[in-house]
Amino acid sequence: MTPATALAALDKARKASAGIFRHGTLEVEIFQPAGIDTQTPHRRDELCMVISGKGYFVCGDSRQAFGPGELLFAPAGTPHHFEDFSRDFSAWVMYYGPNGGEAA
Repeated sequence: MTPATALAALDKARKASAGIFRHGTLEVEIFQPAGIDTQTPHRRDELCMVISGKGYFVCGDSRQAFGPGELLFAPAGTPHHFEDFSRDFSAWVMYYGPNGGEAA
């Protein structure tokens, strides 16, 4: 799956995210919010790999700049979202593990 293929599937879905792949507990989505990121905390751990764009990732009490190629982590149940991101922002999002997240 390429970013272009996944983004084309997202355009058809007309949503901010679309499921791309599943295996066991792993779920992979393509994510491209428009204007504002309204996501809420997830029940499982999340990895996010930035495909394109830049902005800020807010996770708990932390706010950090991000750009293409960066890998970001949000533990299960932790409030997180993207802010001030460019119009071309898109990312692979991977959820995995049990509800409540994996032990540290």
